[in-house]
Amino acid sequence: MPTRTARTAWNGTLEKGSGQVELTSSGVGTYDVSFPKRAAEEAGGATSPEELIAAAHTACYAMQLSAEIAQRGGTPEALDVQGDVSLGPDQAAGGFKLTGIKLAVRGEVDGLDEAGFREAAEAAKANCPVSKALTGVDITLDAALES
Repeated sequence: MPTRTARTAWNGTLEKGSGQVELTSSGVGTYDVSFPKRAAEEAGGATSPEELIAAAHTACYAMQLSAEIAQRGGTPEALDVQGDVSLGPDQAAGGFKLTGIKLAVRGEVDGLDEAGFREAAEAAKANCPVSKALTGVDITLDAALES
C-alpha cells in the first residue's frame, strides 16, 4: 500500500507564529495554519489539525461504510458524512488534546433496512483505519437512512 505525504513549514512562536500545510502527495493545495485561528471559534481562512483530521476521518469512514454495506448485501447510493473534531484542555497532562469526534452519516442505501444500516455504520466506525488510529479519542456516531 502507498505512503502519502504532507509537510508543514512553521515560523515563529506558538502564540504569534504561523505556517502552511502542504498536501504534498496529491499536490492539491497549501493551507495556512496558526494557533490563534486554531483556538478561535471562527477559522478565519486557516485550516487546523482538527479540520484535517475531520477530513481524513470522514473520507476513510465513507469508504469503509460503503464496504460494510456491500458485505451485508446492500448497495450504497449516497453517503453524506460529517465529522466534528473538538480541541480542548488536557486536564491530566496539561496543554491540549482532542476531546471528542462526532461522526454523523446519512445514507441512501438499497437492500438494507434502518437496523442493517446502523449495524454497518457501527462496524465502519470500528474498522475504519483512521478510527483505529484515533482510539484514544471518544468517537460518537449518529447514523440514519434517508428515504
